[in-house]
Amino acid sequence: ISSPLSPPNSSWDAAYDRELQTFQDIGDAGEVWFGEESMTRIIRWLEKQKVPLDSPVLDIGTGNGVLLIELAKCGFMNLTGIDYSPSAIQLSEKIREKEGMSNVKLKVEDFLAPSAELSGFEICIDKGTFDAISLNPDNAAAKRKQYVRSLCSVLKPEGFFLITSCNWTKEELLNEFREGFEVLEELPTPKFCFGGRIGNSVTALVFQRR
Repeated sequence: ISSPLSPPNSSWDAAYDRELQTFQDIGDAGEVWFGEESMTRIIRWLEKQKVPLDSPVLDIGTGNGVLLIELAKCGFMNLTGIDYSPSAIQLSEKIREKEGMSNVKLKVEDFLAPSAELSGFEICIDKGTFDAISLNPDNAAAKRKQYVRSLCSVLKPEGFFLITSCNWTKEELLNEFREGFEVLEELPTPKFCFGGRIGNSVTALVFQRR
């Protein structure tokens, strides 16, 4: 049975299967979603906030797990990555082994139906997973609502949620997460100019759970 998140033909699995093969062949971890600067932006914010290094951190839709590896290199010790794609978790496990980061926990999980032990996180990070859910042709609105419910169940009150999106504007994200969350700040993202109008192709926000 396909997971509620899986796009047609499990194209994510196919993509991660290819990345897994590439990593085994040449040791290349594959794409960093939204580029390196998106990881730097998240890490800088956590450091600026002086988030304790033992804070439980969840990477939602971890993909190749590279963000968690970078966080581990910065001294964060309580890191969990989930992805509904077994191929993604296989890839991130191989990268974890190569980097010697045994304290990074990785699990196959569908965030829209999280397991009971997925709870008590102080930081949740999403780079593109909410976007992917929003693109699901099968009842995307209900899935977005379920995502917010799942987020409320895994993130502690007063915990932080850092989201990077290329599908949604700041105003739209404020509306999507209005129940249970307040926005703390917008993180700077690269600007582009099109037809004389300046805009951001990527939105990055920090929310706090009420």
